[in-house]
Amino acid sequence: MKDKDKTNIPDPDSEDKKLDIQKSVFQVNKELRQQQENELKKQQEEIERQYAEREKKKREEYEKQLQNERIELMRMKQGLIDESETIKEEQPEEIKLSFPKKIGNFFFHNKWWLGIGAFFVFLISFLLYDLLSKPNPDMVILMLCPNESVSSSVYLESYFSELGVDSNKNGKVLVSVYYIPYSDDEYQNYTKGVTNKLTTFLNNADGVVIIGDKTTVTDLLVPEDSLVDLSKIYPDNPHVKDYYFYLKDTAFAQRLGIPDSEIPDDMYFAIRKPKDIINSSKEDMQETYDKDFPVFDNIVNDLT
Repeated sequence: MKDKDKTNIPDPDSEDKKLDIQKSVFQVNKELRQQQENELKKQQEEIERQYAEREKKKREEYEKQLQNERIELMRMKQGLIDESETIKEEQPEEIKLSFPKKIGNFFFHNKWWLGIGAFFVFLISFLLYDLLSKPNPDMVILMLCPNESVSSSVYLESYFSELGVDSNKNGKVLVSVYYIPYSDDEYQNYTKGVTNKLTTFLNNADGVVIIGDKTTVTDLLVPEDSLVDLSKIYPDNPHVKDYYFYLKDTAFAQRLGIPDSEIPDDMYFAIRKPKDIINSSKEDMQETYDKDFPVFDNIVNDLT
């Protein structure tokens, strides 16, 4: 019984040996890891050293090249050499594009200028079309007195055109009425542009027949100097007095489709006398007069 118990008692020396073996294995592993780390560290240091040497060599070569180029530049500036083999201009590599890509590239780089150019082409084309398509009147009548009922009548120009003559030989008869409502209110005349229009049209030969009133006579025209004496042409006409063919009590309102009350007592037709003016000569006015007088005569006869 005592011997059996002895066999179950652990041997202290055996346990110590086991611990020594475990420590030896751990130590060996530790040393191996340390050795590997040292070797990796040495390899990394060697790589870094080689990289540093390469970079240093590149830097030294670049600095040497720069120094050589400076020397070459100095020699070229001093006229010692004409050109340098060291310094060479780097020509950009020519990029070859296909024809469609060239077109696209051109539009991409010039889109703003092309847009501006297209706008001006459109504007010029529109103005030319408007100018060419605008009808050229056979006759121009200047309405210088303010009268909205007469000027806004849809029959005003068509009535005159029915009595007109195809003087420009375009197959159509067109009489245009330019409404320039001059009044005794100078401020209104200025703000509405009436003054500028009067200056323009009374100083050219385009329109010799006028529709006016007493204000027109008083402020704008000197009858003896500017108008033809109609009493000498129509001595027996009851509506003619001196230089004026008065429209009151004629068929003028009826022709325009407006009430007779819209025609004031002092409203008249007159025709300007050919003479030299600022923008036209007497010969120009005489040509317009000779062209327009037959129509003026038709109107007087129709309304009498």
